[in-house]
Formats: sequence, structure tokens, C-alpha cells
Amino acid sequence: QVQLVESGGGLVQAGGSLRLSCAASGRTFSNYAMGWFRQAPGKEREFVGTISWSGGITYYADSVKGRFTISRDNAKNTAYLQMNSLKPEDTAVYYCAAGRYSGRPRDYDYWGQGTQVTVSS
Repeated sequence: QVQLVESGGGLVQAGGSLRLSCAASGRTFSNYAMGWFRQAPGKEREFVGTISWSGGITYYADSVKGRFTISRDNAKNTAYLQMNSLKPEDTAVYYCAAGRYSGRPRDYDYWGQGTQVTVSS
């Protein structure tokens, strides 16, 4: 089992920045790719981006490419989502997940509880 806890969400104005953290415990963190997803009210869970187990490869959804950056520190068992130039449409609950390097939710075995990000216009 891997336990994941997100933090860093909050309210920010459009154009601002936030950094989300995902702290892992349990099984070896570095065995897993780490994905970030988000879900807005009334919408399906959406892929944001993912990072390979080593941190050497990343992949982003087109909607966030160039604005969001995923990183990880395997020594600290933590993954990060740096979000810049935030837009109101980025408002959602953000989830981190551990699993295979993929854009599909079903490829991730472990999920955090989510953290709310609200971007005001």
C-alpha cells in the first residue's frame, strides 16, 4: 500500500501561482510513476500530467502544458505540481496518484484525498 496526502491548495487570483505537494508513505515511492489529475464540479476526472519513477520523463495535458510543471524528490517521498499563470478554468480538486506512467486514471493504483484549488477572475 502507498498512502498519499496532497497539500498546498487554496484560493488564488488569475495569473497567480500555487505549488501542490503529494507526500507518500508506505511502499517504495520510487517504484511508481506519479500522476496528477483534477476534477471540477459536474465534470469527469481529467489528466493533468505525470512523471516517471526517476523523474526523467514528464508528460502533460495540452491544457496545462507550458504553465504546470511536475517534479519529484524520491529522497523525500514527495511529488510536486507547480502551477503558474493560473486561469479560472483550472479550478478543481487536484489529486495525486501512484502507478504506471500513463494519462489514464485506471493505470494508477493509489490515490490521495485531493486538495481544492480555486482560481478567481
